[in-house]
Amino acid sequence: MAGFVFRDLGRVDYAEALTAQTAIFEELLAQKKDGQSGESTLLFCEHNHVFTIGKSGDDSNLLIPEALLKAKDATLFHINRGGDITYHGPGQITGYPVFDLDRWNLGLKEYIYRMEEVVIRFLSSYGLKGERLTGATGVWLDPDVPGRARKICAIGVKSSRYVTMHGFALNINTDLSYFSLINPCGFIDKGVTSLANELGGVQDFEKAKDELYLLFEDYFS
Repeated sequence: MAGFVFRDLGRVDYAEALTAQTAIFEELLAQKKDGQSGESTLLFCEHNHVFTIGKSGDDSNLLIPEALLKAKDATLFHINRGGDITYHGPGQITGYPVFDLDRWNLGLKEYIYRMEEVVIRFLSSYGLKGERLTGATGVWLDPDVPGRARKICAIGVKSSRYVTMHGFALNINTDLSYFSLINPCGFIDKGVTSLANELGGVQDFEKAKDELYLLFEDYFS
């Protein structure tokens, strides 16, 4: 049985999802400060085209003027998670675990490791070997092969008193051309990929969400 409440927000603008997860985060944090045991929540959603820059990000990693984003039907947000710039859009499972890590006796590093493990297990069911890249969060394919390393899942989180927000972005049927407008996560020498790109065709998005949820249920019971 899952140790969290699950909500699928569907296709939603980034601002709306940010408002939803922030409200859950603040309520859970307030309950924890009062000594109460609140409910952790996992949100899944799919965003319209948006770029987000973390608190340690560098604006120069957006490779076109911000004013030109409108022509790409995209928006830009500066947010309070870790990490640099990334892209969210249609065909990508974006997940926001608002978790009280004390429930699982996890520190932040162990939590990120476990979230990466969920994605690695997910990819293995499709015959892909997801791996970690030393010094970077997220899940990669061929991370140690020069010229071949490519990220399939970005991870960036914020935590306060071991309550988390923000999370991961897993490329399923993502339009990868949007990543050419940025240095993804600040890297200039590594690529980005998707499940569809690796398998040579569009994947069943709803099936992928169901499979990923079941893995979260397994790892965060």
